[in-house]
Amino acid sequence: MMQHAAPGGFANHWHLVHLGKFALGGAGLILTESTAVSPVGRIGQDDAGLWEDGHIEPWRQVVDFVHQCGAAIGVQLGHAGRKAGSKSLWESGRALTPQEMKDIDPRWARIGPSPIPAGEGWSAPQEMTLSDIEGVKNEFTQAAKRAHQAGFDVIELHFGHGYLITSFLSPISNQRTDGYGGSLECRMRFAVEIAACVRDVWPQEKPIWCRISVVDGAVGGWSVDDSIELVLRLQEIGIDVMDCSSGGLTEQTNALPVARGLGFQVPFSKRIKADTGITTQAVGMILDAQQAEDVLTSGGADLVAIGREALFDPYWPLHAQWTLERDPEFTDWNLRHKVWLSKRQAFLDTLKT
Repeated sequence: MMQHAAPGGFANHWHLVHLGKFALGGAGLILTESTAVSPVGRIGQDDAGLWEDGHIEPWRQVVDFVHQCGAAIGVQLGHAGRKAGSKSLWESGRALTPQEMKDIDPRWARIGPSPIPAGEGWSAPQEMTLSDIEGVKNEFTQAAKRAHQAGFDVIELHFGHGYLITSFLSPISNQRTDGYGGSLECRMRFAVEIAACVRDVWPQEKPIWCRISVVDGAVGGWSVDDSIELVLRLQEIGIDVMDCSSGGLTEQTNALPVARGLGFQVPFSKRIKADTGITTQAVGMILDAQQAEDVLTSGGADLVAIGREALFDPYWPLHAQWTLERDPEFTDWNLRHKVWLSKRQAFLDTLKT
């Protein structure tokens, strides 16, 4: 969930509290918001970053606190590409004009595989040269090295939601005629190369997640079958988990919508898991403990991730545990909390007798 609370890309007290509360709430793994690998790749002006060494220590403070609470933490590395430069949702979410982006930071620009805008209100991105492509691969590589120095346990590569890598995958946004466009194999090349670069520098004992839009929602765009081919290639490289989302390529998404309901994206993770054997993570309108348990026991996914529900209830994992298996001793709660909660529960139980 983008926070737009990191001026200059630097994590700060907001991130310590924002992410730290999920560790206190019993999360097994916390994933940061999309963290930019370069200032060019920011979604919003104050997005978190790992594009310079100065970002390492602020993140390390967050990571250390999460570890002290017994949780693991991963960083989601991303590049906004042609969807760079927008207002936060609470400020309308509109696309900034190229001049507004330049006034904020001369480095900030929209780039992509082809000069095709992301939709109405968006300017056309600069078509990336082969040198630009190599540069972005290096930015992901260096960000991964910094993530390790900061102590993160996991990297999640954000290859979904219409951002830079997604725009290379889709035949709608990628109309190149060189080795990075045209056939499915060529359109997947950039994603595969970035994943390989990150895997090479990320310790083998630490896993890598990859978030994709299993379908991009656009007519004639990226399909489930395409995603299966991509996942098979990523498996060969050593990607460990596929985080299965959908949509986001263009405004044309409205022409081929994914019906939204409870657990509406679980079928995507189930299909990817069944056809490739890779570990999958389900996301999207997973609201309560029993629903999450059913996703796991039915083979819909190996992992369940929550976003908005975590904002609604940072203690969601521990409350889910309480729902499924009541523990009056609050065994898995933080030491500084559970003693008081167990006393509270003992008193409440006396009122029921």
